[in-house]
Amino acid sequence: MIVKRLEDLNGGASDVSADNWRSRRLLLKKDGMGFSLHDTQIFPGTETRIWYKHHLEAVYCIEGEGELEDLTTGEKHTLCPGTMYALNENEKHILRTKIGLRMVCVFNPPLNGAEVHDKDGVYPLEDSPAAAG
Repeated sequence: MIVKRLEDLNGGASDVSADNWRSRRLLLKKDGMGFSLHDTQIFPGTETRIWYKHHLEAVYCIEGEGELEDLTTGEKHTLCPGTMYALNENEKHILRTKIGLRMVCVFNPPLNGAEVHDKDGVYPLEDSPAAAG
């Protein structure tokens, strides 16, 4: 059994952030579950371009308001508490928010823990040198 408290991750190796976001990673590859689980904040007033080229992601919004834009179709979706979206075809997308968002995210394959987006918004594959951090 694995039991973790979000507050215990604050400031540690599983608390990863960039200019637009913060991700506290509750489950990682090393936990052996076959997926990773993250509590992610998208900071107010930001726009984040993302392309999970190597990962599938499911996201459940629990706080805030924002917009999800599919860069392939141009379709836009409003994000608010209770909204779920799944990137089942590795869609390139943009997250926008004026007031911020807090979401629960699941990745397959799981992340190792220290990954951040590269210039294209991509997380590296779990076994690549860039993911080893």
